[in-house]
Amino acid sequence: MRYAYYTLAFLVVLLVSVMGFRGMKSSRPPIEVFPDMDHQAKYKPQAESKFFADGRADRPIPAGTVPYGRGRGVELEPGHGFDSTTGAFADPAYLRGDDFRYAGKKADGTFARGFPVEVTETLVRRGRNRYMIYCYPCHGALGDGNGITKSYGMLATPSYHDDRIRQMAEGEIFNTITHGKNTMFSYADKLSPDDRWAVVAYVRALQRAHNASIDDVPLAERGGLK
Repeated sequence: MRYAYYTLAFLVVLLVSVMGFRGMKSSRPPIEVFPDMDHQAKYKPQAESKFFADGRADRPIPAGTVPYGRGRGVELEPGHGFDSTTGAFADPAYLRGDDFRYAGKKADGTFARGFPVEVTETLVRRGRNRYMIYCYPCHGALGDGNGITKSYGMLATPSYHDDRIRQMAEGEIFNTITHGKNTMFSYADKLSPDDRWAVVAYVRALQRAHNASIDDVPLAERGGLK
């Protein structure tokens, strides 16, 4: 049994002598068990290569190449690409060349006002559907910031009915959905660009409803109000 202890003590001393104590610094490079994983044979960007006649490792981009991560969408309906059959938007337009539609900005980089897509009842209904899934828990059904998260301690959710947000450009609201702000994370991975515009349209509808008057109600519908 004592040989087992001797062996264990030897292994501990060997391990400490090789690895050192936690927090110790060493001027020697770390031990690489599989060096080929750290030092792979590869070309670095803009490096030289004797394999190609022009001596360059980088190769010219073939004609018609589409940048990675960009879809070549098909407009299923003029204006915003909404498919009423499936209830979803088409993939983003080819190369996303429209800054207004895909970034919410004008050519000078400032946030744009208005919508790059046609605002229809279908668009607003789609926005309500997405809003109730992703926005309602924090911002509440009325957009007043009284979502379910408030009862769990999240007290900083703003109301859409504040003058600051009411006067905010639609492009800035789109940008907030895309990139997030403060404690709000980005929803770009959950909402397509056109879905984000649909949510913005529904937010504007909530703001309009919150500040509506009897004059905003068609005469034929006023009799049903209590």
